[in-house]
Amino acid sequence: IITKQEMAEFDRAHLKTFGDFSLNFEVAYFVLSSDFKTYMNTNHEICLQIFERFEAEGIEFAFPTQTLFVEKSKVEQVEDAG
Repeated sequence: IITKQEMAEFDRAHLKTFGDFSLNFEVAYFVLSSDFKTYMNTNHEICLQIFERFEAEGIEFAFPTQTLFVEKSKVEQVEDAG
């Protein structure tokens, strides 16, 4: 994906860390321009193509979730019994 970008030069890709519920990779590349708009357009295209490739391969991204268990306070319990 990166090597197909005219303004990008692939540097490296590594498995960086093990997350609680994920494998975290780091992909490094150089944008061959100091122009911010060129950087943003190149980065956007790379990220979008990676996302689309994952989707095509059936690979899902891990999204953090949290479950909260809430108890009624004593005041609410007295009012409900009231």
